[in-house]
Amino acid sequence: MARERGTKQIASNRKAFHDYTILERFEAGVELFGTEVKSIRAGTINLKDSYCTIKDGELFARGFHISPYEKGNIFNRDPLRPKRLLMHKREINKLYARIKQDGLTLVPLSVYLKDSFVKVEIGLAKGKKLYDKRDAAAAKDSQREMSRKIKEYNQ
Repeated sequence: MARERGTKQIASNRKAFHDYTILERFEAGVELFGTEVKSIRAGTINLKDSYCTIKDGELFARGFHISPYEKGNIFNRDPLRPKRLLMHKREINKLYARIKQDGLTLVPLSVYLKDSFVKVEIGLAKGKKLYDKRDAAAAKDSQREMSRKIKEYNQ
C-alpha cells in the first residue's frame, strides 16, 4: 500500500496568533495511539488552550484535545492526556534554554499530515499585552479598509 504524499492541514490554533507574538516555528512529530490517529484524520481535534512543556528533557503538549474515536471502544485514550512531541534532543535543549532565559513559551500552532505522519507546528512565542492586541486589530482593520478602497477604485 502506497503512502500518501504532501501535506494536509487538520487544525490550527488561531487564538495563539491573537494572544502571542510568534518568534520562531518548529516541526515536531507526535507520539499517538491508533484510535487517536483515526480521530485526527476525522478532524476532531482542538488546540485552543494547548501549550507545551519540557520535563526531564522531553517535550509534551498539554491541553491538546483529541476527541475519542467513535468506533474505538476500549482502545480510546483520555482526550486530554499529555502527548509527547518528538524532536531531536539538541533542539529540545535549545528550546529549554530559550524558555528559561528569555521567559518565552511554546505553543502548538497547527496540526497537519505530512506524508501520512501527524506533525505539529510549535511556535516559540512571547505573550502580547492588551495594547499590542489593540494595535494588531487596528492594523488589520486599516489593511482591510485599504484593500476595499483599492478594489472599489479599480472597478
